[in-house]
Amino acid sequence: MTAAPSNRAALGVLFVLLGVFCISINDMLIKRLSGDYPLHQIVFARSTIGILFSLILVQIEGGLRILKTRHPGLHLLRGILIVLSNMTFFVAIAVLPLAEATALFFAAPLFITLLSIPVLGEKVGPLRIGAVIFGFVGVLIMQRPWAEADALEVNRLVLLLPVLSALTYAFNQVLTRKLGVESKASAMAVYIQSTFIIVALGFYLIAGDGRLVTDESPASLQFLLRAWIWPQPGDEWVFLGLGINAGIIGYSLSQAYRLADAATVAPFEYVGLPLAVFWGFVIFGDLPMIEVWIGITMILAAGLFVFLREHQKAKALARTEVKSRY
Repeated sequence: MTAAPSNRAALGVLFVLLGVFCISINDMLIKRLSGDYPLHQIVFARSTIGILFSLILVQIEGGLRILKTRHPGLHLLRGILIVLSNMTFFVAIAVLPLAEATALFFAAPLFITLLSIPVLGEKVGPLRIGAVIFGFVGVLIMQRPWAEADALEVNRLVLLLPVLSALTYAFNQVLTRKLGVESKASAMAVYIQSTFIIVALGFYLIAGDGRLVTDESPASLQFLLRAWIWPQPGDEWVFLGLGINAGIIGYSLSQAYRLADAATVAPFEYVGLPLAVFWGFVIFGDLPMIEVWIGITMILAAGLFVFLREHQKAKALARTEVKSRY
């Protein structure tokens, strides 16, 4: 017997809130480790622990048989997209304030709206298109195109990394909704963690000895390609926490988008913005500059408008379909 729609929606919201909270912890811990360890080592440790946690959930949800899928290619594509999304974002937070990188990443819902037109065949009206444009103006303001390159704290390409992360995440969410009809959340988490492990090992084989960077290399490049080192005393617990966190994130977000419509749960992902500001200030002493506050406000307003508008359209369509039956 399946849960009632309202109960499924409530569960979806609870799972997305749990996932977003764990993401905020994850981003803060990775930024903390970024000055000493390479990204691929952090990802490998996190995903190795995370996949063990996910396999426990697989046993709870039905055993190893649920790992079978009729769409291995789509799951592989989803895994690659989420790896690209995570790694571009993590490279960015190594040198950007946490709140700024997170705010730029929240262009993802705007990308989802645009992608729904060619990928899902949805019709997007002028109001939502206007909101998307308004949100991207906020992204542009945060890029500070009027500033001289020397006046920026980071390279302009680094400022674009969270936007690239948002785009690949948007593609991933579209696939999650499509694949979640047949796949359990724990199985989808295992596929993602497996992809992370394979990519991290590939980085290790190519750059694990640190030969591709020097002390003069940009900080973001050093974070991506520096040599592996044994964890310093106390850091092993941080790695363990990252791994458990990764398992919770992968399961929670997959479960959220399986249980409820994206228009219902996605607005709650914006809880990540105040959390990023909080951790950025408490742990790293960073507060957003005025351009970032303006961008945050515009992106937040645009994203929430888009989701509320989609929700209204869905309810109106449902009423029309009900009337047409009588």
